Amino acid sequence: MKGNPEMVKVLNELLSDELTAIHQYMVESEMCENWGYTKLYAYFRKIAMDEMHHAEWLIERILFFEGQPYIKLGELNIGATVPEMVKSVATSESEAVQAYNKAIALAQQIQDQGTVDLLTKILKMEEGHIDWAEAQLDQIEQMGLANYLSMQTEGASE
Repeated sequence: MKGNPEMVKVLNELLSDELTAIHQYMVESEMCENWGYTKLYAYFRKIAMDEMHHAEWLIERILFFEGQPYIKLGELNIGATVPEMVKSVATSESEAVQAYNKAIALAQQIQDQGTVDLLTKILKMEEGHIDWAEAQLDQIEQMGLANYLSMQTEGASE
């Protein structure tokens, strides 16, 4: 099915953002594993996997519209510390939410309910990533970084 060219362009922009996020979260997950923060490793890896699903779904939609996927990776903002990494999640996912809301508005404007549904599904997942990051930042503030990090190791109680 031939899709709206502007919608295909926006889907490609979102795809590039998702693929950039995958790289960032995978690097940060490996950094956390190297430091022994196995719980953070697992969660950063989970976010990366979520972003991989988003990229897959966006590619499928672009191809459905007979579009050509193109990728322009953005700059990675890899944190040097756990708080920097978590703040980066909150910031980049907030930017993603804004981008998805704009894309949803365009899809609604051109009466493309299939794309609205897909982008809304992704949007809700991105909001979940923000919620997680904000909770981590609150915990760091409330219990202190050392206590927070001690809870992120394999030996910490569930």
